[in-house]
Amino acid sequence: MTTPFTATVLGSPRIGPNRELKKAVEAYWAGRTDADALAEVGAALRRQTWTELRDAGLDSIPINTFSYYDQMLDTAVMLGALPERVATITNGLDRYFAAARGTVSVTPLEMTKWFDTNYHYLVPEITPSTSFSLDASKVISELGEALELGVPARPVIIGPVTFLLLSKAVGSDAPLLDRIDELLPLYAELLGQLQSGGAEWVQIDEPALVADRTAGEIAVAKQVYDHLAAVPRRPAILVASYFGILGEALPALAATDVEGLAVDFVARADAPAAIPELARKHLVAGVVDGRNIWRTNLDQALTTLGTLVGSTGSLAVSTSCSLLHVPYTLDAEKNLDAALRSWLAFGSEKVQEVVTLATALTQGRETVEGCLAADRAARSTRATDPRLHDGTVRDRLESILASDPGRSPADQRRRAQTGLDLPLLPTTTIGSYPQTTEIRVARAALRKGEITEAEYLDRMRAEIADVVALQEELGIDVLVHGEPERNDMVQYFAEQLDGFFATSNGWVQSYGSRCVRPPILYGDVRRPAAMTVDWITYAQSLTNRPVKGMLTGPVTILAWSFVRDDQPLAESANQVALAIRDETVDLQGAGIRIVQVDEPALRELLPLRAAEQPAYLDWAVGSFRLSTSGVADSTQIHTHLCYSEFGEVIDAIANLDADVTSIEAARSHMEVLDDLNAVGFDLGVGPGVYDIHSPRVPNVEEIVTSLHEALKAVPAERLWVNPDCGLKTRGRTEVEASLRNMVDAAKRVRADL
Repeated sequence: MTTPFTATVLGSPRIGPNRELKKAVEAYWAGRTDADALAEVGAALRRQTWTELRDAGLDSIPINTFSYYDQMLDTAVMLGALPERVATITNGLDRYFAAARGTVSVTPLEMTKWFDTNYHYLVPEITPSTSFSLDASKVISELGEALELGVPARPVIIGPVTFLLLSKAVGSDAPLLDRIDELLPLYAELLGQLQSGGAEWVQIDEPALVADRTAGEIAVAKQVYDHLAAVPRRPAILVASYFGILGEALPALAATDVEGLAVDFVARADAPAAIPELARKHLVAGVVDGRNIWRTNLDQALTTLGTLVGSTGSLAVSTSCSLLHVPYTLDAEKNLDAALRSWLAFGSEKVQEVVTLATALTQGRETVEGCLAADRAARSTRATDPRLHDGTVRDRLESILASDPGRSPADQRRRAQTGLDLPLLPTTTIGSYPQTTEIRVARAALRKGEITEAEYLDRMRAEIADVVALQEELGIDVLVHGEPERNDMVQYFAEQLDGFFATSNGWVQSYGSRCVRPPILYGDVRRPAAMTVDWITYAQSLTNRPVKGMLTGPVTILAWSFVRDDQPLAESANQVALAIRDETVDLQGAGIRIVQVDEPALRELLPLRAAEQPAYLDWAVGSFRLSTSGVADSTQIHTHLCYSEFGEVIDAIANLDADVTSIEAARSHMEVLDDLNAVGFDLGVGPGVYDIHSPRVPNVEEIVTSLHEALKAVPAERLWVNPDCGLKTRGRTEVEASLRNMVDAAKRVRADL
């Protein structure tokens, strides 16, 4: 019989503690290194990760969580489900990256958010002609690497139910789950190969089951694991879920003959005691939060574990989800004050918490009493720290909310904004322009003290002048300043708001090689001074065309930060909204007529269960409207949303009541416009006409085609022309070519009108 383990995590970050993989992948894309060099970086990172987890005291180590880009894309490769348009690329690695990023001639897969996190996954496309086939070479190879190192390896794979539910059907309206029988033989074959390769356990991830699922979908999941449990030669199966409760799916899975279940006890607890079948299962209890950075309440976690001991066959301690979502270690943070440091746990600290809890469970609480006492002391200092509560902020917010702030009706605002004197199909961009080497060098030099603040200011103003001149030369109608001074659209603001701490090396992966450093929101939020006014007014002084003020909205600032867990998120959102509101008023006072408040993460925080969604959307929309409620009707408010399943929040998008909404639409071929029309949306809209996450330059004809598609759904007087997203990650040459084609296409369609 397979031996139960006691301490594990559900997955690990792969980008590298110093973003080694990011740098290696981007070097490969740029042709500065070859596949062998990239493979060696990947192998070194895997060895480092596995041995550190083993040496920390985990007795089961997840493998196959490493990826050059994305785990769903890896699963599509494993199942032979890459789109036909990449089939002619003979090199396997280049074919993989073509599906992820596109090429000059190949469009990439769509990208959207991984449940309610800030990680993005590639959406596999399944057509009627997709012929599934198994290629297990990646997972088998990594299993061999781990076992050779003496690592107790547990391969991790995306389950067939989640794979199909998260994929996109192309060319057919039939539910993809109807094709489950095509995948079952492949997963059965994979189990046999893993057992032959030496795996004792395999983790099959089915996070899709924590969302609302029909009785039919749950029945399919039970059918799948009845089938896989009956495979004669296989490792023990651990079905893992995370980000929420399994609800009705938990007893269905428990009724199968799989050996283990991993359950998230941080998001909200299921009730294992009510399911007698769990008495013969190995339960992996996710009591250490894998998504946020606050230290675990060890006493509370031990209480939870104590309630589980009698209702399961055996018990292990784990993180609630993969550690992909948190930074590697606190050791890299040199500027934390002692109190704040004591409240936090990054990846390596969470591993130690798992080991501490497992030790207490197996050897008794007295063996870890020192750790428990240190935890209690840290939580006590956090509860009494004066930075957590600012009475002035709370009183002012209460007063403004009591006055029922809001803007005038849209028609009245539209009349007040005619002085902007814009043409039909006005062109603009979303905000950022390429972050050039010169910009990054200047920022690093300022940080190291090699240049003065005045010298840095001069360099950033020179970049702004270049960007404004480029936009004027291209003929863009509404300009932006390009955001050279901003390291990140959330971190930039967090660094200027009281209540936030910005890490120096707290990198996490957002998608592919894109990494972000989510700020830490630990106290009440206050804006000590204007944050953007000087930059925007400088750009406006260089042109007679309108320049947009560029701000990040309260929901997105929260979604892309590590947030407080000691008060409702709605309260934090309103505090951030108050700070953004003050900034919009100051921009207007400085003569800026258009202000964009971006909310690309609106869909991201949507609860996975429908019953909880209305309350979230109510406060999320309310915080945005609070942030934009202080300006006059003549100030045009824009917002921007990208890379989400918008249909689920389409009413909320309309309720934001922004004068213009720019929205990702290129990869999804303008589908969102029909959704907007279905809810009576009658404000300005800028559906993205080209995908900025791909290096390819769209030609004029395809943008013209996109605009004609958009005009079928949106009248010309409400249609704007813009890219899908900001241009920060792109190169200047491709940006100039793409924008030139975008402007030419808009002029051609405008002339036809």
